[in-house]
Amino acid sequence: MDDLLRLINGYQLSQAIHVAATLGIADRLAGGARDAEDLAVATDAHAPALYRLLRALAAVGILHEDADHRFALTPLGEGLRTDVPDSAAGWAAFIGRPYHWSAWSQLLHSVRTGENAFAAVHGVDVWTYRAEHPEESGIFDAAMTALAARVTASVLAAYDFGQFEVVADIGGSRGTLLAAILAHHPHLRGILFDRPGVVAGVDLGERCRIVGGSFFEAVPGGADAYILKSVLHDWDDETSVAILQSIRRAAPAGSAVLILERRLGPPNAEPAGKLSDLNMLVATGGRERTRDEYARLLEAAGYGLVSETPAGPVSVFEAR
Repeated sequence: MDDLLRLINGYQLSQAIHVAATLGIADRLAGGARDAEDLAVATDAHAPALYRLLRALAAVGILHEDADHRFALTPLGEGLRTDVPDSAAGWAAFIGRPYHWSAWSQLLHSVRTGENAFAAVHGVDVWTYRAEHPEESGIFDAAMTALAARVTASVLAAYDFGQFEVVADIGGSRGTLLAAILAHHPHLRGILFDRPGVVAGVDLGERCRIVGGSFFEAVPGGADAYILKSVLHDWDDETSVAILQSIRRAAPAGSAVLILERRLGPPNAEPAGKLSDLNMLVATGGRERTRDEYARLLEAAGYGLVSETPAGPVSVFEAR
């Protein structure tokens, strides 16, 4: 029963971590232990309430409280610093945002109807909402950058991008993955493509062209590999096929499409993918998929699945 109650009350810990990330607690503890009063001044917080938050995080191993009620980072808590590899700070700062939280409160609506909870709550899809609330778009983009950084090393170690000459990252956000690919393979040239507001001001050097636009209308030509990382899981099957067909219209003959997504694991295992699938149901109306489901999407768009390469939390599905 205790294990079940911990799962039921998981939202409490999610919110506590979110608040700590939003206040930048881990960054402020990077230099050593500090007490709640000191941190409250630095974060414009209420000291007694902040102490209650910090001691709760210490109880689960994110912080350590000493005999003088000073708090220090544990190895686990180091992952909330913004300046460390694989930082989770961006994601933690995003997941507790009220607009996202309220959509999750309507999971029951999605389960009963199959409809997107976010649209039911806010009256618009998540992309329109963020476009209308630039501050939320910035927080979300930072979260996506953090997640991209987390998987980049695994992807580079598992898959050989060196076989290509020009790689286009479609929906590539601020270019975290593409920048790493270009650094790892000095002969490569790149194309970063995303919404104009997302790529505005991005500079990945002279070997990379930055293009703003919509992948529903047209994507840049001239690449021999097109990456879709964490894109198709945002969309239903019909829309995903349309995105793939947009690439197919622009891509030279023989070019590859590289889908970087989670693969849903077998029954009774790998909960991360299944919970991410629920997040897609709630937030975007999309879904996580099995290998066979990706193969069917690709076939409908005129591609054939060639291979799957596991790469840490994602797989690289290569299609031609």
